[in-house]
Amino acid sequence: MRSTWNRAVGRAVRDPSAPMTHGLIALCCFLFVIGPAAGLIPAYGTGEALIAAQRAYFGHWGVVPAELFSGAPRAVLTPATALFVHGSWVHLLGNMLFLHVFGAMTEERMGRLEFALFYLGCGALALLGYAAADADSAQSLVGASGAISGVLGAFLFLFPRARVTSLFPFLLFLPLRFPAWVVLPFWASLQWLAAGRATESPGVAYLAHVIGFSLGFLYAWVRYGRTSRVKSPAKAPEGEHQP
Repeated sequence: MRSTWNRAVGRAVRDPSAPMTHGLIALCCFLFVIGPAAGLIPAYGTGEALIAAQRAYFGHWGVVPAELFSGAPRAVLTPATALFVHGSWVHLLGNMLFLHVFGAMTEERMGRLEFALFYLGCGALALLGYAAADADSAQSLVGASGAISGVLGAFLFLFPRARVTSLFPFLLFLPLRFPAWVVLPFWASLQWLAAGRATESPGVAYLAHVIGFSLGFLYAWVRYGRTSRVKSPAKAPEGEHQP
């Protein structure tokens, strides 16, 4: 069993076959480019007209807690549609970088269909959990952060010894490689602390990150169990993880 998983990990590191991961990245990028947030389509207008178009777009496709829990029919699907909507270039590129770095090996381990369902499930539940915590809010919530946090949680359980390139501000942003069991709990702890100070950091759904990460780790723990865990050291695909 161990040699089988060693070969699987090596194959994922050398040439990850991750069509779902790459497809999700491509879809999110495509939808962002053709949407008003990218600012590339003249039809959305400029100035106040563009801002109005962005608000309407986020309100239609994003999760609005007050609408979701009021029973509005359209709002029922927004926990899924919001996963493919991003608010800015920084928001999009940051999420897609995390998905690229951690998604390929997780998908290789789970399989394409299971990974896709896992991604959607974690993302939708993370958004629902965040919305439930502020059920009267009329602010739109968009982004794949909850789903990607779920991928990080599963990655931590499945590949705890994988080496991840990280940038730490207090170490002068030097690119250093640490095992996932060091980097990812540290990242999750920062999200937890930030969630407690959410009023000081508007626009970032830290609680959704915490919920998604917890769900991803628990799913991998229950689904695969300790006997199916990857025990050999592994290296994650090259990329930067910024806690």
